Amino acid sequence: MPASALQLTHVRKQFGDFTAVDDISLSIPQGAIYGFLGPNGAGKTTTLRMVLDIIKPTSGEISILGASSALDVRERIGYLPEEKGLYKKMKAWAVIQYFAMLKGMPKAAAKQRALALLEQYGLKDFADNKVESLSKGMGQKVQVLAAVAHDPELIILDEPFSGLDPVNQAVLETLIQDLAARGKTIIFSTHVMQHAERLCDHILLIARGHKIFDGTVQSAKASLPRRVLIETDGDARVLNQLTQVRQVEVLAEAGSAAQQWQITIDEQANPQHLLKACFDNDIQLVKFEFLEPSLHDVFVDLVGQHELSLTGEAARA
Repeated sequence: MPASALQLTHVRKQFGDFTAVDDISLSIPQGAIYGFLGPNGAGKTTTLRMVLDIIKPTSGEISILGASSALDVRERIGYLPEEKGLYKKMKAWAVIQYFAMLKGMPKAAAKQRALALLEQYGLKDFADNKVESLSKGMGQKVQVLAAVAHDPELIILDEPFSGLDPVNQAVLETLIQDLAARGKTIIFSTHVMQHAERLCDHILLIARGHKIFDGTVQSAKASLPRRVLIETDGDARVLNQLTQVRQVEVLAEAGSAAQQWQITIDEQANPQHLLKACFDNDIQLVKFEFLEPSLHDVFVDLVGQHELSLTGEAARA
């Protein structure tokens, strides 16, 4: 089993009477791509800043790469902050070289590394351009490359996809996958579920400072009921008689006489048995589709449940 790159134990952060992060524990194995997910203001950035020892937790313990403080292992960490910013008068390669040198790389090696990264990720022709002349997307790519130029073991990216167009988002996803293929541990925060779904091994879902899920993407999806979509001109309500069916509901008319129905089934149910039941009940199908929950579905469901529980607690108080 891989050693932990990062461990949080009952970490809490208060700002006066406001609790930004409330009793979060987690363990991230080395080599994982781990997503910190949650709505804006959920506590993702505050948690990452505590991990990096930029701010201190009110209580709890943090272990990062075997050290009690990120400051003790800073040269082994790469960090992209939420608030992006570069030296505008410097050339693109010089910015990357500068940040690599701050993390201990020799000057010549840092420049060579900067030029190689710019070429690899589509910015070779802009290496000598000053940062102020680059587009927003290019500038953000330069900052990401500056965060990883010194070849860190652990890379922490706070909202790295924010403000990027789809093409540059794809380039950044490729960079993250390249780093993971080399055994790096990557932690990134986002509120856009599609990136996490494509990239992550594990996710942490935070809402209002509380951990509401911590596990694999597949186990997150398995937390929602399984659903099947059928399209038929018959009446699918007869399927309610099956013990494996939880709910049958009309979604929308599909055109002509056909209608779409969503059927929620038990976790252990085999969709093929439902298909057989359709034939047995003479339900003529235009479409039969198993609907795997997306990470967005999980996000909406779990955050919604958490909000309801907080509302209930407030009502009882």
